[in-house]
Amino acid sequence: MRGISKSFGGLRALMDVDLELYPGEVLAIVGDNGAGKSTLIKVLTGVYQADKGEIRIDGKTVQVRSRRDSIDAGIAAVYQNLGLVDSLPAPENVFLGVEPIKRIFGLPFIDNREMRERTIAILRDRVGVSLPNVDEPTRNFSGGQRQAVAIARAINAAELKVLVMDEPTAALGPEETRNTLNLIRAVKERGTSIILISHNLDHVFKVADRVQVMRGGRKAGVAVVANSTRRDVLGMIVGTDVDEDAHV
Repeated sequence: MRGISKSFGGLRALMDVDLELYPGEVLAIVGDNGAGKSTLIKVLTGVYQADKGEIRIDGKTVQVRSRRDSIDAGIAAVYQNLGLVDSLPAPENVFLGVEPIKRIFGLPFIDNREMRERTIAILRDRVGVSLPNVDEPTRNFSGGQRQAVAIARAINAAELKVLVMDEPTAALGPEETRNTLNLIRAVKERGTSIILISHNLDHVFKVADRVQVMRGGRKAGVAVVANSTRRDVLGMIVGTDVDEDAHV
């Protein structure tokens, strides 16, 4: 993303923001409430259209005017509420709205067997998870298992290159948080680049390769996790003794 700006009436939410995401990495975006991180991601995923700036994937400029444009470009998001239908099992959630069809005597029927087999394969090969029983309603799944189903749906929607995860560990207990962080690592290891929005720096430093700090609608800096501390990132968040273009 280059030079992204976005205003809502007289409120300037983003001002000339850049973002770089490399293949197979986890980039965390952090900042106080109102810093612009959610608006930036909503521009990337087609919820908002930027007033100015461009988005490039693999060096090619793409037009992202809608969620569909974003998905077609290989970008999908898993939001905090996950958006699952709790009464449905994993396969029906993964293929919701795009169910495979088979014909019997010329009549169309949903191909439940194909849906089930493909769900198991996506979860195993792309997410790194094997569910004990994919046929149970997702309301019976643990928080980490529900995250896995939501990620599998995002992967199934398109040829996924970028997965955006918005506060995936919010409201989870310690064990579910560990499972979700392991899930993020597993998805990364299978070649998907991840943008992680989080308020928890402990979690960020466990899974991210780099951290982009937003402050006041601008990019305050980028920290390489291997060479940085939480104090470095906190300094950028609050604006203490750190230049706005600082790279740690």
